[in-house]
Amino acid sequence: MFKETKDGLILKIKIVPNSSKNDIVLEEEFVKVKVTAQPIENKANKALIEFLSKKFKVPKTSIEIIKGETSKEKTLLFKTTDSAKLLEIKTELTK
Repeated sequence: MFKETKDGLILKIKIVPNSSKNDIVLEEEFVKVKVTAQPIENKANKALIEFLSKKFKVPKTSIEIIKGETSKEKTLLFKTTDSAKLLEIKTELTK
């Protein structure tokens, strides 16, 4: 589901666009992130980064889609070396 690297935290997610609300749902092998935006003109990706940025209180520039730009299954990189922030994100995702 997630892996720590020297660059930060790598997270595998599945995006669900056109949802009724922005939300995070934990699944067996990935995190499902629901966003209200439509999957056209990169709107869902932008909404995903904005939602996660607010949720985990990190700058939008520190969240990068490293795989799956046009796919529902994405790999994200939270670019931070702050171990307290990484622990906070991991704790939130395993609740």
